Amino acid sequence: MNRSKAILVSLRLANSFLSTRVCSTSRPLRSQVTMFSHSSLSSLSNQSYSSHLIPTHQKLYFSSMPNSVVELVLANEWSIELEKELDDSHPAWNHETVIFVLKKLDKDPEKASDFFNWVCEKDGFRHSSSLYSIMLRILADKETMKQFWVTLRKMKQEGFYLDEETYFTISGKFKKEKMASDVAALSHFYNRMIQENAMDKVVGSVVDVILGSVWNDNVEKQLGELNVVFSDNVVIRVLKELRSYPSKAASFFRCVGKYPGYEHNTVTYNAIARVLCQHDSIEEFWSVIEEMKGADHDMDIDTYIKISRQFQKNKMMEDAVKLYELMMDGPFKPSVQDCSMLLRSISANDNPNLDLVFRVAKKYESTGHTLSKAIYDGIHRSLTSAGRFNEAEKIVNVMQNAGYEPDNITYSQVVFGLCKARRLEEACEVLDEMEALGCVPDIKTWTILIQGHCAAGEVDKALMCFASMMGKNYDADADLVDVLINGFISQRKIEGAYNLLIEMVNRTRLRPWQATYKNLIEKLLGVMKLEEALELLRMMKKQNYPPYPDPFVQYISKFGTVEDAAGFLKALTVKEYPSSSAYVHLLKSFFHEGRYSEAKDLLFKCPHHIRKHAEVCKLFGSTDSTASAA
Repeated sequence: MNRSKAILVSLRLANSFLSTRVCSTSRPLRSQVTMFSHSSLSSLSNQSYSSHLIPTHQKLYFSSMPNSVVELVLANEWSIELEKELDDSHPAWNHETVIFVLKKLDKDPEKASDFFNWVCEKDGFRHSSSLYSIMLRILADKETMKQFWVTLRKMKQEGFYLDEETYFTISGKFKKEKMASDVAALSHFYNRMIQENAMDKVVGSVVDVILGSVWNDNVEKQLGELNVVFSDNVVIRVLKELRSYPSKAASFFRCVGKYPGYEHNTVTYNAIARVLCQHDSIEEFWSVIEEMKGADHDMDIDTYIKISRQFQKNKMMEDAVKLYELMMDGPFKPSVQDCSMLLRSISANDNPNLDLVFRVAKKYESTGHTLSKAIYDGIHRSLTSAGRFNEAEKIVNVMQNAGYEPDNITYSQVVFGLCKARRLEEACEVLDEMEALGCVPDIKTWTILIQGHCAAGEVDKALMCFASMMGKNYDADADLVDVLINGFISQRKIEGAYNLLIEMVNRTRLRPWQATYKNLIEKLLGVMKLEEALELLRMMKKQNYPPYPDPFVQYISKFGTVEDAAGFLKALTVKEYPSSSAYVHLLKSFFHEGRYSEAKDLLFKCPHHIRKHAEVCKLFGSTDSTASAA
């Protein structure tokens, strides 16, 4: 018997659910997705949120100078001839262009390194720590470690520093790749650099003055008395230290810009922009961007990506779209992936702003791009999430005319929108229509349907959908199980959630998420189901998850018996005994709850090496008293 049917039998759902249609037909999907009127995106122009997107047959293809450089480097082996061609096509190199090219070459470290080394030797080109940081991230790979260390030493020799963010990013990558010797060497280099870097003291003194009081003339006077020679490197370092104080960072930026002999440039403008992209400094941010444009400087693509992600994380979608439009009008255009990510972020809001969606799509097309399937998906996702199903139909029709057929992503978005609108029967019918049209629902589509029912409080119907899915020989995955468990928990059906998880694990080779186990353990202990929680702890151990002792210690020290404590310690056992820290933690918790007799009884059950443990002896008074008690 296969895994799916085994689960169905165990749940006793097969006979009752699979003989019945999951949901009644309310509106055929064919009328929702495939039988649209022959319209185009431009037909939406009478809507307040629409745009006049360029018709497909009128597309123009534009090539920017930075992109042509990337294409040239990728298409040729590095040579003197290539260098000459680069010189002829691009006689002047600036910070923004080099960063753009490096970001585009990040999947080809060798060519990125060749380009970086060549451009750094050009007369008049100004290096920066941000350029080195990008290059080091690209080279942080097993295949290019020689170039990595050469570049890092060169960076230090030229007076630049490895910033904290870049250090932790690269170190984390080395750890993930199990490059222990490189992790140690990088740590040694970074710590030694900090010790040797006299600039740290300079930066620290500047920051101390700025943070010492409210910004005023006296602060500016104190800064002047420090007699600091401000360079780009110093300014960037100070701005990084002030990233939690955007207002003071802006004041410092303005102040240092007035110093004789110092003038802000692309590097420092990009640095202050990264600091000011916050809710409480957004007006100052846009003021700096306007000033930056007026000074003929551009935001580099790396700064754009970081700021855009920050805006999206903070739900500052209007600003994210405005910045996207600004960049698309410039020479360093965001990629199609950046556009798709922005559309996805807009759609993730409870009530997506459709005007922003169409602004993004319009700007993308206006630069000569043809809408890709990912962009159509982004538009469609927001429309279905907003419950604008008629407009979503028209988008799908335009997408089909462009040569993209609806797929599981398209249908899943319809299912999500219908579930969100509490049109659950129609959402169920979508899956039937998918099969009729030859597009077999995948596990993600089923998960969205089941999650939609759970979110609507219809957990019983969610189980019916689950039974229907299993009857079609699908195997549940960890995501789907987590959705069902959370659905049960939302209805306070903790025991039902436990039984479902036990069945899924015991009858299949399913490995639930660690977070699923943790969540259910906490809920079981919340309803005094210690034995069931311990069973999940044992299952976690079998599936090689780290132990999760904290909620057990809290529960047992308050409500449990000595036998409960012994059972818990046994469940933690990996070899012969649990760790010493597990015993100590539990004994301390009994003391904390004032249950001294239980702690003493538990001590009698502990192995000899625990009774002699220094912390245990200290806890119970002295080594002698513990020994005599034993």
